[in-house]
Amino acid sequence: MTTDAALNDDDLRDKILSEPEKVLEDSELMKALIAANDRTMGGNIVDLRGIAMERMEARLNRLEDTHRSVIAAAYENLAGTNQIHRAILRMMDPMDFTPFLQGLGTEVAEILRVDRLRLVLEAEDATPDTTLAPLEGVLLAVRPGFIDNYITENRDMPVRKVTLRQVAKVEQDVYGPKSDFIRSEALLKLDFGSGRMPGLLVLGAEDPHQFRPNQGTELLTFFANVFERAMRHWLG
Repeated sequence: MTTDAALNDDDLRDKILSEPEKVLEDSELMKALIAANDRTMGGNIVDLRGIAMERMEARLNRLEDTHRSVIAAAYENLAGTNQIHRAILRMMDPMDFTPFLQGLGTEVAEILRVDRLRLVLEAEDATPDTTLAPLEGVLLAVRPGFIDNYITENRDMPVRKVTLRQVAKVEQDVYGPKSDFIRSEALLKLDFGSGRMPGLLVLGAEDPHQFRPNQGTELLTFFANVFERAMRHWLG
C-alpha cells in the first residue's frame, strides 16, 4: 500500500469515527458492511447480529406501512366528514318543502357522489298523487311494512338504522326505470316521531364498492338523524 493510499484510508477511518451516525443512517451502506462481514466469517457461521438487524428492518417497514395506512384513513374520514357537512348545509338552504325535496335528488346527491337518491315514505294510501309529479324522481310512497321488508330482503333479522350493501338486482319500484346500473346502496331508515309512519333514504351508486357492509356507518347515521329532524320540521 502506498503512503498516499494509507493516508486516504486513515482519513476515511477518522471521518467514520467522527461521524458514525452517517454510516448507521445509510441503509445501503449498512447492508454492504453486513454482507462483507458475512463473507469474512464464512458460510458456516450464523451472524445473529445480522439476523436481528434484518428483523428490525422488517419491523420498521411494517411500522411505516401501518403509519401510512393510518394517515390515509384519517384523511379519508376527514373528507367524508366534510362531504356530509356540505350535504347537510345544502339540505337546510330551501325555505319551502318542495325545493327541499327537489334538492335531494340534485345538489345533495351530487355532493354525496351518489347516482340515485330517493325518499321513500310509507302511507296507508300509496296511490300516485298527481300534485307530487314534480317530485316523482325523488319521492316514493309505498304501502306500510314495505321499508322493513326492503331493508331485510324479507328475512327475519333486525332492522338497522343504516344498512350498506352491494346490489345484484335493482328494485325498479325503489329506483325507478333505467336504474339497472345501480350496484351498491345505503339505506337510511328514518323515524319521524310518534304517530307517524317511517321513511327511508335510499342512496344508490354505480360503483359496487362505494357502499359495503364492512364500512363504518357513523357519518351516514349522523346525516339520517339530521334529515329526520328537518322532516319533522316540515311535517310538524
